[in-house]
Amino acid sequence: MLDLPRRLTAEALGTAMLVAAVVGSGIMADRLSSDMAVSLLGNTIPTGAILVVLITLFGPVSGAHFNPVVTLVFALKREIAAQAAFSYVAAQVAGGIAGTILAHAMFDLPLLQVSTTIRTGPGQWLAEAVATFGLLLMIHLGLRFRYEAIPWLVGLYITAAYWFTASTSFANPAVAIARALSDTFAGIRPADLPGFILAQVVGGLAALLLTGWLLAETKPLASPPENVKGAE
Repeated sequence: MLDLPRRLTAEALGTAMLVAAVVGSGIMADRLSSDMAVSLLGNTIPTGAILVVLITLFGPVSGAHFNPVVTLVFALKREIAAQAAFSYVAAQVAGGIAGTILAHAMFDLPLLQVSTTIRTGPGQWLAEAVATFGLLLMIHLGLRFRYEAIPWLVGLYITAAYWFTASTSFANPAVAIARALSDTFAGIRPADLPGFILAQVVGGLAALLLTGWLLAETKPLASPPENVKGAE
């Protein structure tokens, strides 16, 4: 791992590129088709693809979290110091907002907007908890069994989760905050952010608890004393 300033730069830049892809592809898809399903597909594929690229290239620099819940979970596992974790989250949020501004600039839109897209209710919150739970589950299992495949595992999971979750799988507080500043296809109303972020944190913590048990090392049974062996 590199020094903290370079890691924070990687986190901010990676999150900015991720959000630019999410928001930008949403704008492009919405302009090219009036069919909501086609637009969602046009938003899904670039998001999954850019995740593979970003995690592959930035992983060796910062760990490629790009997500405050991922950082929170690794902080709770004491794999990143608390102060560094706070800095990671700040870099991710700032990078996400920069990504929204960049996407708007490329499509000649007002640089900052307030989204009016309503995304709220028990179904949406459950979807975000499920999406984030699955994301953290894939990351933990991947770290244990297929480290080199993590970029593909995350990219493919998010691609799938766009379609099987009611919320289209934000699964990331930094991305959610950034999308609240875009009144476009990918937007979310700011008033709906607390419910989404809480659900994401709950999903991430649930994954941490499950994988902590699921992947716990088991101690081998102690060998019986010599006298017991002889008696056998």
